[in-house]
Formats: sequence, structure tokens, C-alpha cells
Amino acid sequence: QVQLQESGPGLVKPSQTLSLTCTVSGGSITTRHFYWSWIRQPPGKGREWMGAIAYDGDTYYSESLKSRASISRDTSKNQFSLQLHSVTPEDTGVYYCNANYLGRDYWGQGTQVTVSS
Repeated sequence: QVQLQESGPGLVKPSQTLSLTCTVSGGSITTRHFYWSWIRQPPGKGREWMGAIAYDGDTYYSESLKSRASISRDTSKNQFSLQLHSVTPEDTGVYYCNANYLGRDYWGQGTQVTVSS
């Protein structure tokens, strides 16, 4: 069973960079057909897919965020990470890491990130 755990600061100042890491257990991030995503949910709104890194290292981004978001991985630690640059209070929300394997989803518990001075 794949398990995911988000980690990172819960408070980020405006204009700074939000950095989160997802640690994966129960499976390798290089296993064929796995796609590893970051998804967020602002308060009072639905979930928004931000981007993903595939098992082969290819990356994909939401059109609305691709100028500010960067997803990378550390295969030695079985982790993948999100950086979101130039954050504003509108980037406040719960951030989830997600794994998709042939249509089946696995979720982290989510981590609250607040952008505030």
C-alpha cells in the first residue's frame, strides 16, 4: 500500500517561496505508470491540481501555475517536492500530495499552508 506524507512550513510570507516535500513509502516513485501530483484546496473552494512528476521524471503543470511552480524529485530519498514562487495570500490552503497508478489514487493527509505577513 502506497503511503504519502507531506512536510514543510505552515506559514510563508508573501513574495517568498513555498516549499513542500512528499515522502513516499510502500512503493518507489520510479515505478512505471505512477504519476505524483500536488493538489491544493483554498478555503471554501474545490481542489486544484497544480502539477505532477511522472515515474520517468517528466513534469506537467497547470497552465495557471506553470510560471511559478516547480516540481522535482529525489529518488534516493523516495521523495518529490513542490516549490511555488512569489506567493500571495491567495495561495493559502491545504496542500496534498497524490499518487495515481493506472487510475487508482493515493492521498497524503494534507498540510495547511498560510501565506501571511
